[in-house]
Amino acid sequence: RSVRNGRNVSVIMAVSASASLSKAVKQYMQLPQGDKVQAMYIWVDGTGEGLRCKTRTLNFEPKSVEELPEWNFDGSSTSQSEGSNSDMYLIPAAMFRDPFRRDPNKLVLCEVEKYNRKPTETNLRVRCKQVMAMVKDQLPWFGMEQEYTILGMDGHPFGWPSNGFPGPQGPYYCGVGSDKAYGRDIVEAHYRACLYAGVNICGTNAEVMPAQWEFQVGTCEGIEMGDHLWVARFILHRVCEDFGVIASFDPKPIPGNWNGAGCHTNFSTKEMREDGGLKYIEDSIEKLGKRHDYHICAYDPKGGLDNVRRLTGHHETSNINEFSAGVANRGASIRIPRTVGQEKKGYFEDRRPSANCDPYAVTEVLIRTCLLGEEGDEPVDY
Repeated sequence: RSVRNGRNVSVIMAVSASASLSKAVKQYMQLPQGDKVQAMYIWVDGTGEGLRCKTRTLNFEPKSVEELPEWNFDGSSTSQSEGSNSDMYLIPAAMFRDPFRRDPNKLVLCEVEKYNRKPTETNLRVRCKQVMAMVKDQLPWFGMEQEYTILGMDGHPFGWPSNGFPGPQGPYYCGVGSDKAYGRDIVEAHYRACLYAGVNICGTNAEVMPAQWEFQVGTCEGIEMGDHLWVARFILHRVCEDFGVIASFDPKPIPGNWNGAGCHTNFSTKEMREDGGLKYIEDSIEKLGKRHDYHICAYDPKGGLDNVRRLTGHHETSNINEFSAGVANRGASIRIPRTVGQEKKGYFEDRRPSANCDPYAVTEVLIRTCLLGEEGDEPVDY
């Protein structure tokens, strides 16, 4: 029980069964592993949102992703194939240190290919990498601000009263104190695990809705943005396993007068970052305005249906049916930071991507529209 506003409030959290197991098992992780290495292969499943993983033993410590062997899995159990032809290929794409098993063990982010060696429908990395290669001389930089909500196993936000709601939004954003920050231990564990892994995490803060947090990944160049964000999400899910809670990337986990969850994306090119770069920022914003519907479809896994619940024009969002831009305006589709407006160079922030977006899709369409000059509702097949 806790005391809030001078009255007792019952707070009962439902945690996972695994969290109640004795963590003395951790002692086994201190045992020597000889000259073997555990490599955890990670991939995006058929939902375009879920992550799967499994581990294999290597007889050597890989120094680069090129040294890692391909592997396979049962795609019929991940919504990626039929049972009659279920073998899928795992193609290692990026490698990180494993913060759970520690050195010399690895986390291996993989692309997924079908039996015919074609990318699966949710393997968006292949096309993104191709597009990034076309503009590598422009040095496209990204930073993504990943919002998420900590839930109990019953789907109720962590720390919320079991029979009601916490006080209204206001004191929770960047808040400190037990009555304002719900779940900081999880956030700190995730942050340190990302640093150990080599994920380019650059910050974190409590968000506007209680039990909602944000971490930022970047600056990343090109394809690395998607790689680092997906691995940061995986690490968060693994940390939450130990705490017996769930990390939700639902864009609007609680209906009503509560903030949703986005994945605001910051973008710049070499020209934007140099003196006079504001002109190139404004040119890109004009192009984005002409392709608003195309971007909305790419900014959540359900083609915009998830973002309908979030982009209402309220709670620091733009309206999903309207394109807007402004300096320091968090109610706009595109925000130009105040310092950028003053210095006439820098970057812009696209506030439309949902928390459950695929970062490969988001970064790819920004390049297609802003740098490759694509128009219309369909991407060009390069």
